[in-house]
Amino acid sequence: MASLRLAVDAMSGDHGLRSSIPATVSALNLNSDLHILLVGDKPSITLALAGEKFDSSRLSVQHAPDVVAMDDQPSRTLRTRKSSSMYLALELLRDGQVSAVVSAGNTGALVAMSCVVLKRLPGIKRPAICAPVPALNGYTYLLDLGANIDCDAQQLHQFAQMGSALCRVLDGRAAPRLALLNIGSELTKGTAAVRDAAVRIAADAKLNYCGFVEGGDLFSADVDVVVCDGFAGNVALKVCEGTASFIASQLRARFKKTVYGMLVGFLARPIIAAFQRDINPDRYNGAALLGLKGVVIKAHGGSAALGFQSAIRQAASAVRYDLQVQIEKQLEI
Repeated sequence: MASLRLAVDAMSGDHGLRSSIPATVSALNLNSDLHILLVGDKPSITLALAGEKFDSSRLSVQHAPDVVAMDDQPSRTLRTRKSSSMYLALELLRDGQVSAVVSAGNTGALVAMSCVVLKRLPGIKRPAICAPVPALNGYTYLLDLGANIDCDAQQLHQFAQMGSALCRVLDGRAAPRLALLNIGSELTKGTAAVRDAAVRIAADAKLNYCGFVEGGDLFSADVDVVVCDGFAGNVALKVCEGTASFIASQLRARFKKTVYGMLVGFLARPIIAAFQRDINPDRYNGAALLGLKGVVIKAHGGSAALGFQSAIRQAASAVRYDLQVQIEKQLEI
């Protein structure tokens, strides 16, 4: 089997090497066809890898003397961070040395750099960030998650096309059920952009449009892809993650409150463990930046090792299923 080469921005994100290194080692040990090129400060990466067990023939290091900070202004990074791990990783993808890039870094900077280094697909106004969220049917794809705060109807239509293509490719669903996130299901609800987008999407014969859905419908089994602007999508995603953490902590606290609760908690441990595993945001970490001439996966800025490893897995899947080409076909490019 041919080796699958991924570039990992090892330095970016809240935890840097503390998450990217163990995630990389685990990914290599679980996938014999994977080759990872770590991009970052070589001495620090070499030190962090000391004592780790992995196939060293499938790991390379590309030195990058700089790193994009989480609070850097995106426009400024284009001028001042061209020697950063994020920028150099994207150049490796542009030059065909790797098939995808994974980064947990500054979202705005990653979007801006990707548009400059990789370029957008023809006709795409702006790329969109798409990720799965837990739902009754396994998960629902939600986009945009923060790349575009204000979106017009054309952008929302393009997001619908790209999200539908991603769902078909990664999940094998022939006609993914698609909806627009709104404040109600009635046709008169929502902003002018959302209402106009509904008309455009409904008229697109390639899309299986189901109408408007509200926030609570993200978790239902009624839709596969939900489209919204980046402001609403990012808020929705963070609420989902916060709710999952809140429920898990409340369950633990309630079971520890009384002797009876501890007994019930002990008996219910397998069910609780399965529940916590199903709602753990780390399992769904790894958002695809759609609409670019290349595969870029954005890991959550606060990703721990498990979450970062999930993002690497998402990148590998996107490459194996030729996601970019499938999106181009969907857009008739």
